[in-house]
Amino acid sequence: MTGTTKIQALPETRADLYAESKLPEHEAIYRRIRDMILFGDLAPGEPVTIMGLKDKVGAGLTPVREAIRRLTAEGALMAMGNRRICVPEITLSDLEEIAFVRLAIEPEMARQAAQKATQETLEALREVDRQLNAAISRGDVHGYLLNNFRFHFCLYDAADTPILQKIAQSLWLRSGPSTRVVCGLFGTSRLPDKHAEAIDALSASDAKGVAEAIAGDIHQGVDLVRQSLTDPG
Repeated sequence: MTGTTKIQALPETRADLYAESKLPEHEAIYRRIRDMILFGDLAPGEPVTIMGLKDKVGAGLTPVREAIRRLTAEGALMAMGNRRICVPEITLSDLEEIAFVRLAIEPEMARQAAQKATQETLEALREVDRQLNAAISRGDVHGYLLNNFRFHFCLYDAADTPILQKIAQSLWLRSGPSTRVVCGLFGTSRLPDKHAEAIDALSASDAKGVAEAIAGDIHQGVDLVRQSLTDPG
């Protein structure tokens, strides 16, 4: 592992990154709404009006409608009629398909990341994991969802596999909201976290170990969601 550059403070939300990069308005609004889905601001099955969503993001109707159109095409939102939309509730069949693909590509990205990661990457992962553990300790669901996403994609960024990463982001968009349901049922104490193992393996330049830790993390999360679907009470 190489590199000793001092890391800058990580943005608290992906939206901070969007603002810094000065994205076009329609893309920034799309990503803000996407983050609302990813990080539990929109609960699966909970209807929201288009105007209500417009007010939440503080944007014009046209970019919000375009974002809704894109997210609906990606399966992250579902039209309910009467100008209402919702995050679709995941089915057991959906979960198994998503898990199959995630386990095929995310450990591979982790393995490649371990071969390319710098000391800066390692320190960034440690800081995100510290924030994630703090969120778990205080029962902060939003903080957990946010920092869990940040951890995984900080690692995957190091792999430099944009096609695989785009697929992974799409899968997280479909499955991420179900973790919010798990938090409601079980709290944050049982949430998956193999991040310490991934960091240790990365520090040791153990690519296989990093991949195995990420695979274990995915398995733990899928098992909890599966339990919530098969035994919701």
